[in-house]
Amino acid sequence: MPRYIALLRGVSPMNCKMPELKAAFESAGFSNVKTLLSSGNVAFDARSAAIATLERKAEDAMEKALGRSFYTIIRSQQHLKELLEEDPFPGLGADPAAKRVVSFLREAPAKTALPAPVSGAQMLGVIGAEVFSTYLPSSDGPVFMRLIEKTFGKDITTRTWDTVRKCAAA
Repeated sequence: MPRYIALLRGVSPMNCKMPELKAAFESAGFSNVKTLLSSGNVAFDARSAAIATLERKAEDAMEKALGRSFYTIIRSQQHLKELLEEDPFPGLGADPAAKRVVSFLREAPAKTALPAPVSGAQMLGVIGAEVFSTYLPSSDGPVFMRLIEKTFGKDITTRTWDTVRKCAAA
């Protein structure tokens, strides 16, 4: 059975308990469910299905079990492993000292002009339905998130490259 990773937008230990989130995914019929890092990453096994179907199923299960749902973007574990193996950051000109982040969309966006770098935050490129960005910590806070949301809207969720690695290994 294929393994998938659900990347939920807006989850934190303050608004969702991981055992309850795990139970919600199990109630949807997913198996071998594991939550990761208390920030809305859920690994699970499921029969092969369209990703959009799995996303709806997860959101419906959360609504029923938790009384709310979180915007859900799903990738296969294999896709994340391939993404890590390909590592597009060097080819996109990433500063080796910068923090790497990947923003996930449900679908590949229409061609979009990327904004100019701001306060050490830079969107490097879009490959498929993923946006690759870097940032240097700054007193201006999470500038890269403001850039991403201004460019692509809020129907997106972002993970550090290290978190993507942990999700792929789950």
